[in-house]
Amino acid sequence: MNPWLLLGGSIGLEVIATNLLKLSDGFTKPLPTISALLIYALSFYLVSIVFRSLPVGLVYAVWCGVGIILTAMVAYFAFGQKLDMPAMLGIALIISGVLVINLFSTTNH
Repeated sequence: MNPWLLLGGSIGLEVIATNLLKLSDGFTKPLPTISALLIYALSFYLVSIVFRSLPVGLVYAVWCGVGIILTAMVAYFAFGQKLDMPAMLGIALIISGVLVINLFSTTNH
């Protein structure tokens, strides 16, 4: 299977699991807690498969960067958590970093 599709699936699962942690209320609600842990396990399994064919640094930069952006978007729409200017600047820097790694770095090839 295409490693980029697996990485996309892993990122999507990680975002779902992270937002389930919010719903778990500090692990006090069993269903979101157990769901988050199981979905994290599946996400890590998928990313471990991706590591077979793509460089660790590249995969982890994309996984983290895209995961942060998507998690912030879900938090905005699902939980009404708005970002202030420093938070948006930080996310812009994360996006910039992921782009620099993917577009210009030769250490990950």
